[in-house]
Order: sequence, then structure tokens, then C-alpha cells
Amino acid sequence: MSETFVIAQGGGPTAVINQTLAGATLEVRKRYPGARVLGAKHGVRGIRAGNFVDLTALPEQQLRLIAATPSAALGSTRDKPDAAYCEAILKSLREVGATAFINIGGNDTAGTQQILVEAAGGDIAFVHAPKTIDNDLVESDHTPGFISAAEFIAGAFLSIDLDFRALPGIYVGIVMGRHAGFLTTAAAAWQHDEASAPHLVYVPERAFSAKRFIDDVREAQSRHGRCIIAMSEGVTGEDGRTVVENLVSADRLERDAHGNIRLSGGELGMAIEQLLRDGLPGARARVDTFGYLPRGNIATTNATDAQEAFEAGAFAVETAARGGGSVALQYADGSTRPQIVPLASVAGKTRHLPHDFLEPERNRISAPCRAYFERLLPKRFTLADPLA
Repeated sequence: MSETFVIAQGGGPTAVINQTLAGATLEVRKRYPGARVLGAKHGVRGIRAGNFVDLTALPEQQLRLIAATPSAALGSTRDKPDAAYCEAILKSLREVGATAFINIGGNDTAGTQQILVEAAGGDIAFVHAPKTIDNDLVESDHTPGFISAAEFIAGAFLSIDLDFRALPGIYVGIVMGRHAGFLTTAAAAWQHDEASAPHLVYVPERAFSAKRFIDDVREAQSRHGRCIIAMSEGVTGEDGRTVVENLVSADRLERDAHGNIRLSGGELGMAIEQLLRDGLPGARARVDTFGYLPRGNIATTNATDAQEAFEAGAFAVETAARGGGSVALQYADGSTRPQIVPLASVAGKTRHLPHDFLEPERNRISAPCRAYFERLLPKRFTLADPLA
């Protein structure tokens, strides 16, 4: 029987998810001449509906162009399949004669693959290829999509710091990250010295206190003449509730189809602005929500990120040949390489920011965190000292 690979994309798009799609497609062609490659439109929803695009004969030049284009070329979905949904997926996969299914996404995507493995009985190889700007997949040193998004954040906070050196005040940038603070700490990746922004970093892994926040801002402003703050959308209070839940009335909270509270919309930003107005009357303060801006920005697509995403796609085909699993980017001996790990090690799990990535007594990144970003995102700019 000839090989048939089905490839899908799930979750939030990134700048390099299409590199993984192209890497997998081209590797199938190289390894299995005559094999079919079917792309599922809008992820597992497309598989369930039998909605595929045939990638088998797509010219390589067009695939390379797709690879270099941000967002999910096949379309994505946030569906979280249960057992019945997965039975429908299996039925459709068997109808097209699938011998392998590569699903590109985060920990929920890995969870879908794990359910499918348990229901399939071994006739199809199920592979999870990594993708998430949140950088929250266990077993991975970092994830495809993260470096490009982190470059956007690093550049934005460096630029904001220069702006507020000229016109001092308080600035809060709210960054994506429901459960993990990696992308928020990237705000300090291009920090040049102790006086550089961000002066404060707030992440979901450390409890947030409104009183401590105001005290921290006041102290930083007194020391530096300005205060630039990086804040994760998912910061939580000491009671375990998100800050947006604690600061915004219940009737104004929005939820998605899965019941998750919308974190990074205008409500959180307005609540933080009000907190600053009440705690620091008269201060010049601005709160911006970055939202989706960092995750697929064509201007900050990182070359290393793109290459690693492509290689992860190619290695997903190797993973299928070995029976399936999850692809993880692991760092050892000075280089990053894709490795196979069990789906169960990744599915539904969240990698959190290591405790030693923040200073124990201050909301600032630590030396280990700084070293991590120096490896992933070396500084690209030399700045002039201010004249004023």
C-alpha cells in the first residue's frame, strides 16, 4: 500500500508554522516517491468533514513561498476533540487511506494525537509537531514560533524604553501568555543595563499583588525617572484567580467557546490603567495590549526560528517512520536538535517559566534567564547614550 500522509495545523498561527508544513511535505516526497500528502483545511475540523487540499504535486517553489509566509496556510482551529470527535477523525483518516497523521500545534494538539493513538489500534502513525509562541511545551528547550514572537517583544520594549527616556512616564505592555511567562520575559532580552527596560516583569508563575505593584512602580520611577513594565495577560493574584478576574466585574468578563476568560482584551488594560490612576494620581501612564501582534509578524520572522521549524517538520516524517510520537526541540552540546519523545509526555501538560528565571525578591529577570535569551536571541543593536 502506498503511503498517505495527512497534515493539519492547530491553535494560534505563528510566523513559522508553515515552515513545518513545508518541511514535512518535502521530506515525504524525498523519502516516499509516489506518496500522497493531504493538507486538512482548518485542522482536525477539516479532517472530520473530509475537507482536504492535495499537496502531493504542489511545486516546490510554491511550497517554499508558503513556508516563508506567516499564519497557518491550511487554516487552523481551536477545536478540542473528545472521544466521539476523535472517532470521526479516525473514520475520515481511514477513508483517505492515511498511514500517518502529522498534527502541528501545542499541548492541546498533542493531547488530540494521544487520544487518537489510544483509539486507533496501531494502523496509523500519529505525530505531534511542535508550535507555540508561548514556549510552554514540556520536553522542549524552546518551540517553533517562540523566537520570532520574542524578537517582536524584545524590539518593542527596547523601542518603548527609548521613547520614555525622552518623555518620562509609566508604560505597561500586556503580553500573551495564559499560563507561562516566557514571552513576557523576552521583553528583557535586549536589555542593555540595569537602568534599561523593562524595569518590572510580571508573569503567571509569580503571584501578583496590586499593592506591591504600585509600590514597585513608584520605586522604579523614583530610581529611573520612568517605569516600563512587561506583564503577562495571565498574571494571577495570591488567591489563584487571574488579575482580570480580580479587577474586572464578572458581568464584563468575556469567555471563549471553551469557557476560558478572555485575558488580553481591553478590560485588563483598562483595569491596570485604573489601578495606576488610583495608586499614583497624576502620573503619566499608558497601557497597551500587544494581543496577536507578536505571533505572526512578517517583519520579525527570525531565520533560526524558520530553519528549526522546517527541520521539525522534516523530522516529523522520521518520527512517523518510527511509529509516531511528539517532536521536541532539545538543546545539548551547543546545538538544538529535534528528538522524539512520547506523546504522553507532552499532551495536555504546560511547561512553566523556571523559578530561577526571576530574581527572588524583585520582579526582574535573573542571570539564567538572561543567558537563555542571549543564546536564543542575541542583541542586534548598539545604542547611543542620551544627550539630554
